[in-house]
Amino acid sequence: MLKTLHISNYALIDTVDIEFTDGFNIITGETGAGKSIMLGALSLILGGRADLKAVRDSGRKSVIEAAFEVSGYPRLKEYCLSNDIEWDDSICILRREIAPAGRSRAFINDSPVTLDLLSHVAMQLIDIHSQHQNQLLTSPDFQLQILDTLASNRDVLKDYARKYASYRAALKRYNDTVKQMNANREDEDFTRFQLEQLDAMKLQPGEQEQLERDRDILANMTEIKSTLNGALDSLYNGQTNALSLLGETEEYCEALSQVLDDSDNMLERLRSARIELQDIAETLEAYDSDLSADPDELEAVEERLNNIYALQHKHHVDSVEQLIELRESFRARLDALENSSYTLEELEKEVRRTKAVAKSAAAELSKRRAEVAIQFERQLRDTAMPLGMKNLQTKVKITPVAMSPQGMDSVELLFAFNKNQALLPVGGTASGGEISRLMLSIKSIIASKMQLPSIIFDEVDTGVSGDVANRMGQMMLDISDSIQVMAITHLPQVAAKGAAHFKVYKEDDDQSTHTYIRRLTDSERIDELAVMLSGSKVDEAARANAKSLLAQTKK
Repeated sequence: MLKTLHISNYALIDTVDIEFTDGFNIITGETGAGKSIMLGALSLILGGRADLKAVRDSGRKSVIEAAFEVSGYPRLKEYCLSNDIEWDDSICILRREIAPAGRSRAFINDSPVTLDLLSHVAMQLIDIHSQHQNQLLTSPDFQLQILDTLASNRDVLKDYARKYASYRAALKRYNDTVKQMNANREDEDFTRFQLEQLDAMKLQPGEQEQLERDRDILANMTEIKSTLNGALDSLYNGQTNALSLLGETEEYCEALSQVLDDSDNMLERLRSARIELQDIAETLEAYDSDLSADPDELEAVEERLNNIYALQHKHHVDSVEQLIELRESFRARLDALENSSYTLEELEKEVRRTKAVAKSAAAELSKRRAEVAIQFERQLRDTAMPLGMKNLQTKVKITPVAMSPQGMDSVELLFAFNKNQALLPVGGTASGGEISRLMLSIKSIIASKMQLPSIIFDEVDTGVSGDVANRMGQMMLDISDSIQVMAITHLPQVAAKGAAHFKVYKEDDDQSTHTYIRRLTDSERIDELAVMLSGSKVDEAARANAKSLLAQTKK
């Protein structure tokens, strides 16, 4: 249930802290006192759009925080933990902050979350039912949802959704494969030609880089040979070369052997250096002998590279490796065409199998909906007729349709409010007040199945009075046996039935108007009910009527 609500710096509210009770909570106040402000603040918790104009003081942030008691809601706990939201088995705190610059932040149990996550959690904690929401009754999706709620179809729907998704995925694979094979078949001759062209090249990984190195060497052979000869002259071919100079140095050091320290190994190091230089010289000589300026070889390398470049340009790739990948994709495409009949047959079998599984699950859904529809028709008549609709007739029309994410049923609620009147869809036959009473009746029927801690009714009793108002109040009181109910009302018959009564009011100071909300004491509640019964004038007769209303509720 909603335990506490904190609102600060929002619209006409400076700071408000409200502590609700379980059962039936009543909220009253004069028109324009600010009841809608509280609902607007709660709508932010539900993921509503943040309006910077609602921030009262532009120099500080606006904060709306709601604390819910959540013991006994395992599905909500599972949802939060699966989304890495910290969880407390007793309290869940939702907070929305609007910064002066307009930036909005959302928190669950003091951990920052996305607005989408905040909305998903909040919708599992509270339902705000306003007159605007009455129009949901005309929605086929909402009507279907009523049956699924009453039939406790949550797990059955999840199972069906998984099987339906498998069927749709199999069907997509089949259709995509057919489409691809048709395209491949149209291009088969051209694909085969391209494959033959690539096969003829006998491309090898790394080939292009090696060819480009060979081309650079062959194209610059004269310069390379000249450089090699210069290096060889410096080492040992020239009149003055490194090896001969190193030999002379070795002789000088040998003559100084009596002077040099043996530990320096000078002679040994010089001999090692001369051997290393000799090896380098022989390696360079081998390079020199292997290199030959063969114009035919250069021409062959350039021709091979030009053919590779032409293929890369044609296929819009940059390397031999990509050409090889393309070659294998052409081969796979042609192989798939050769095996297309077998591939399509297997895919078609999978489509038929997954469709049969999904249809079986959909049939189970349809069966459960049909069974609960008959019961719902009777319950809705019995519940709504005492609310001033004594001639009410109801019918749940279920029509088989093609398989969809919701199953294979289209649901339409049909009503007649007068004798000898044809059953018609609710949008074409019911007044606003009748729709409001029907919605309250439906919420009453499904309350125990909703798995929601709290529900707020925002003036759903508008347009009724007398005994009907009393019955609507009793219905909301009955709902509060299952879940916490908060009702914003102008009717004393409804207000008298609450376990706790809160009043919204406005006060002016020298600078501005402020909205407040507080819980009424027993005596204040009598005065508030007296005002609601008689208008602005409160006398002992009005108070006596108020006490009588409260006493009737206690009985």
